[in-house]
Amino acid sequence: QVHLQESGPGLVNTSQTLSLTCSVSGDSITTKSFYWSWIRQPPGKGLDWLGYINYLGHPYYSPSFRSRTSISRDTSKNQFTLQLRSVTPEDTAVYYCVADSMGRTIAANRLEEYDYWGQGTQVTVSS
Repeated sequence: QVHLQESGPGLVNTSQTLSLTCSVSGDSITTKSFYWSWIRQPPGKGLDWLGYINYLGHPYYSPSFRSRTSISRDTSKNQFTLQLRSVTPEDTAVYYCVADSMGRTIAANRLEEYDYWGQGTQVTVSS
C-alpha cells in the first residue's frame, strides 16, 4: 500500500510561487513502479494534469503549464515537490499528488483512476 501526503501553504498571493511537497511511504520514488504526478481540480471543473517526475528523476510537464512549473524530488526523504510560478486566482484548486503506473500525460477523468493519491490540499490564490 502506497501512501501519499501533500503539504504546503493553503494561501498564496497573486504573482508568487506555489510550492507543495508530497511525502511518499510504502514505495520508493526511485523504483520503476510509478510515475509521480501532480494534478489539480479547480472549483467546479475537472482534473488538470500538471506533470510528473519518473523514477530516474526526469520531469515531464503539461504543455499548458510547462513555462511556469517545476517538479523535483528529494530521494533521501522520499518526497517530490511542485513549484508553480506566477500564480493567479485561476490557479485556485485542490492539488493532489498521485502515483500513476501508466504514466499518463493527460488527466484522468476521475481521481480513482490513479493507483494511489493523497487526500489533496486546498490552495487559494488571493488577488
